Amino acid sequence: MKGTMQTIDGNTAACHVAYGMSEVATIYPITPSSPLGEIADSWAVAGRKNIFGEKLSIKQMQSEAGAAGAVHGALVGGAVTTTFTASQGLLLKIPNMYKIAGELLPCVFHVTARSLSAHALSIFGDQADVMATRQTGFAMIVSSSVQEVMDMALVAHLATMESSVPFLHFYDGFRTSHEIQKIEMIDYQDMAKLFNWDAYWAFKKRAVNPERPDTRGTAQNPDIYFQSREAVNNYYLATPAIVAKCMQQVGELTGRNYQLFDYIGDPEAERVIVAMGSGCEAIEETVDALVARGEKVGAVKVRLYRPFDIEAFIGAVPATAKAVTILDRTKEPGSVGEPLYTDVCAAYIDKGIAPPKIIGGRYGLSSKEFNPAMVKAVYDNMSEATPKKHFTIGINDDVTHYSLDVDPSFRAEPKGNIRAKFWGLGSDGTVGANQSAIKIIGDNTEKYAQGYFAYDSKKSGGITISHLRFGDVPIKSTYLINEADFVACHNPTYVNIYDILEGIREGGTFLLNSPWSVEEMEEHLPGDLRRTIHDKKLKFYNVDAIKLAQEVGLGGRINMIMQTCFFKLAKVLPIDTAIDLLKKDIKKTFGKKGDHIVEMNINAVDNTLDNLVEITVPASWGQASGGIPAKPSATEYVDKIMRPVQALKGDELPVSVFPVDGVFPTSTARYEKRGVAVSVPEWLPEECIQCNQCSFVCPHAAIIPILASDEELAEAPETFKTIPAIGKDLKGYHFRMQVNTLDCQGCGNCADICPAKNKALVMKPMVTQTETEIPNYDFSLTVPFKGELTNRESVKGSQFYQPLLEFSGACAGCGETPYVKVITQLFGERMTIANATGCSSIWGGSAPSSPYCANAEGHGPGWASSLFEDAAEFGYGMALAYNTRRQALAAKVEKAIASDISAELREAFTAWLGAMNDAAGSEAAGKKLKQLLANSSGNQLLEEIARSSELFTKKSHWIVGGDGWAYDIGYSGLDHVMAQSEDINILVMDTEVYSNTGGQSSKATQTGAVAKYAASGKKIAKKDLARMIITYGHAYVASVSMGANKQQMLKAITEAENYPGPSLIIAYAPCIAHGIRAGMGKSQREAKLAVDSGFWSMFRYNPILKGEGKNPFILDSKEPDGSLQEFLSSEVRFAALEKSNPEESKRLRAKIEEEVKDHYQLLKSMADHGVGV
Repeated sequence: MKGTMQTIDGNTAACHVAYGMSEVATIYPITPSSPLGEIADSWAVAGRKNIFGEKLSIKQMQSEAGAAGAVHGALVGGAVTTTFTASQGLLLKIPNMYKIAGELLPCVFHVTARSLSAHALSIFGDQADVMATRQTGFAMIVSSSVQEVMDMALVAHLATMESSVPFLHFYDGFRTSHEIQKIEMIDYQDMAKLFNWDAYWAFKKRAVNPERPDTRGTAQNPDIYFQSREAVNNYYLATPAIVAKCMQQVGELTGRNYQLFDYIGDPEAERVIVAMGSGCEAIEETVDALVARGEKVGAVKVRLYRPFDIEAFIGAVPATAKAVTILDRTKEPGSVGEPLYTDVCAAYIDKGIAPPKIIGGRYGLSSKEFNPAMVKAVYDNMSEATPKKHFTIGINDDVTHYSLDVDPSFRAEPKGNIRAKFWGLGSDGTVGANQSAIKIIGDNTEKYAQGYFAYDSKKSGGITISHLRFGDVPIKSTYLINEADFVACHNPTYVNIYDILEGIREGGTFLLNSPWSVEEMEEHLPGDLRRTIHDKKLKFYNVDAIKLAQEVGLGGRINMIMQTCFFKLAKVLPIDTAIDLLKKDIKKTFGKKGDHIVEMNINAVDNTLDNLVEITVPASWGQASGGIPAKPSATEYVDKIMRPVQALKGDELPVSVFPVDGVFPTSTARYEKRGVAVSVPEWLPEECIQCNQCSFVCPHAAIIPILASDEELAEAPETFKTIPAIGKDLKGYHFRMQVNTLDCQGCGNCADICPAKNKALVMKPMVTQTETEIPNYDFSLTVPFKGELTNRESVKGSQFYQPLLEFSGACAGCGETPYVKVITQLFGERMTIANATGCSSIWGGSAPSSPYCANAEGHGPGWASSLFEDAAEFGYGMALAYNTRRQALAAKVEKAIASDISAELREAFTAWLGAMNDAAGSEAAGKKLKQLLANSSGNQLLEEIARSSELFTKKSHWIVGGDGWAYDIGYSGLDHVMAQSEDINILVMDTEVYSNTGGQSSKATQTGAVAKYAASGKKIAKKDLARMIITYGHAYVASVSMGANKQQMLKAITEAENYPGPSLIIAYAPCIAHGIRAGMGKSQREAKLAVDSGFWSMFRYNPILKGEGKNPFILDSKEPDGSLQEFLSSEVRFAALEKSNPEESKRLRAKIEEEVKDHYQLLKSMADHGVGV
């Protein structure tokens, strides 16, 4: 077969087969498997037919456990069913996996193998998750490359139907799931020819059916359970032969032949590696290089891991092998060895033959780099007289000294490949453009192509590095580029942060986006970078892409400009052909966003080459000195861990520098100073009305009001302009609105919502502001916050308190962070936060920096995150622990009161007992107690009370998460916590979509919205979470929108925190996933429009009012103003359907119009007549 060649990623390859070979798919989003469901859903909407001649029936569930349960039910119902998952999601499926395997139901789970949350969450790839399922009874088959994903997925689907044993097909998350490769496709007609249709109809016959009723899932007693469990043995014994047969069928079809265990290398190898997954590609590349040098080495690639066929494995290892190293991409603390290692040891023991020297090693956890130099170190270790056993590779273990030394100079990549690296800024479009470029080149030339994309954890504004390779033979280099022919730097600030030209080859090409002339480059480019350009004789080009993007209306989206430059300079395609293909891709990619967006991008392409300038490198650059500017010393943690990680040197850090329990310090994001904004606000003091609304809405706490006395301003810079503070309590103070240019993300919401007659904030290019505002900001840090002078519960007053959430990794204009930031200004010094996995756990808890911080007294939010599904229970447990500890403390205080103590101490203890459940009262009483207890030595009871002094102040317990958690996977926990009586607060930041995993539909998604997993528009109404919780009667519930009414939001938050029971606040949070056409710089305004149009409603339900004989329900929204359709059209999530399916859009628009009207009338009736209507 010579199939069609396409340039796709691993997830698309798996989905191609899964879609074609399945009738039903039940799904739930989790990184990095989410695209599988998205692709399948889009294909179903487009009418794609599978081998059964039908569209795949694909349904989103509320959790991974729900998806697994639905798979089980669909299989029992007789439908060929699949699902996609990873990491914790796979663990949630384990109970159903036992059931599916126990009932011999054929299916395939496609798993993008990923790290598990242990000491920390990681979205990146290893095999810890799949190893946790090896006891379930699922057969396990593994792919090492994108092409193998296509082939092994087909083998799995063929073999499961023939064997009746369910299969788990896995491949490494990100390294394979998101790697783009040029591969050969397999046509559905060819798949159908290989499919065992007799087994298919036999499976259908086994379906539950009232016309031939039977009983399944019985409860069995000790007398028969064991025997019944053993009854399946013959099926598992037969499975390896069935898989081998299916591999042969696929091999005959494609010409790509596989065995259960494939051997590569010298047939008389003495040193052999056994591994599975993407690492096998780098191993094979290394083996080829070493064998060419005459070394007797080889490797065994595991294809079928379960059932483990001992005969096939022993047969694959050359008899000449003297040492065998087994590489596991997982860690099992306390075990004698990792899973594959113990399987190999057991295989030799079971076979009864003398084994070679067997060595175990761990590698590649959380997508840790695994390259040929590391592979060679593994082979070298086997040559040692006393090799390290149970070693690690790729890290420096200076604690237990398990790691192997690596010679980084070793190379195995074949010559002739073109290698390009692109340094981009999250949200500037670099990654998307490079994904398009790799596909354009792969699909329109004879060259093979590979693309891999490395990210940090910032939601946007973080660093991205794209690694692209092109060559004349299939590319097996499953590791990062360390020698580049072409380097592009898309953000000029990077030249002073990263060693962007490290590894560029002599005579290579360097493309820089900057506004600088050659003369200005003398000032802005570090000396060692200029010297590298000179000494390596680089071809150096510059383009002012930001200026060009702004001229055509694209703002900071420079992706198409930089991509046009790449095609011009790389010469992989004729430039005219490349530009034509690029424009076609623009129309395809941006068509749903509107013709205007398409036109702007095409204009950018057309104007690029005239602005691309080749720089003549001055001879003086050869003598340039100096490097990346050193940052001033900070804390030990920042200097030793955070800054090396941020300089992309984290791989070099040894084990000893890290905390053993994963606990990291707070107050560290302030040391990042990313400086990634294109424009930042400039304060015009003469226009300012001192309302503090700009500070209130800032997503990154990058604009702060300052109150200063004359004495505090004595050493102020001359540019530190102030005006007299307004307010009777602020007389004698000076006011200033201070902009933090290096931590601002440049969204512009502050300037947009400024209510002054003439705007007091205007957006200016950041380069025009830093010279004055960096010193001003540094000085502002010497001026203490003065919140005590104002009303903390007012919009203005709250902003004079220090925000204890600052400079997070959230997107510019984020709709979530302003809520949490303001809450920390209200209660932050006594808060605990249990954070659900999601956007808020990523922007709030991505190592190595923490945006949560402490006040001058060292107090601040105690932040912790467990999992996605259990945040409510986790937070409830935290609150329960504190309440239990405080009750125990109160008992000791009562005991102390009854003992022989001073009258002053007895009075203080009594005062604390009376105020212990009041925040301000307990704090005041606690401070006095701390003073009195300072000299309590000698009295055991008083010493015990003193040791618990951190419990004196009543804590404010918060559970925080998004709508995917609250409405779906975590709803049962949220519901249970709300049904209790504990004093605990829940904040749901409702983006109406799974933002963190890429924009999938949730039960919070509104009717008619297009989202991933809802490509044709959501058909049913949004879940009314607030009213559901209101039915309990005893829980405080509020719906708020900061952009619409800041004071209502503040009132709801303070009422909720003061309420002596459970509270729920649902906050409207505009998100980049909405596709706000005005941009995220208008996200606060968009939140107002949502309320004005009736799309979102504001209200409060306060049970305390019932006790006062009042209606507890207060509607804070006005009647919709008739602008709903205008609002919907202003967001791509609704407008896209107008373009793709006008009739369906019209139907769903009418439906949501009725829903909005009905919902408002219902709320109005509740406000007018009571909740029971």
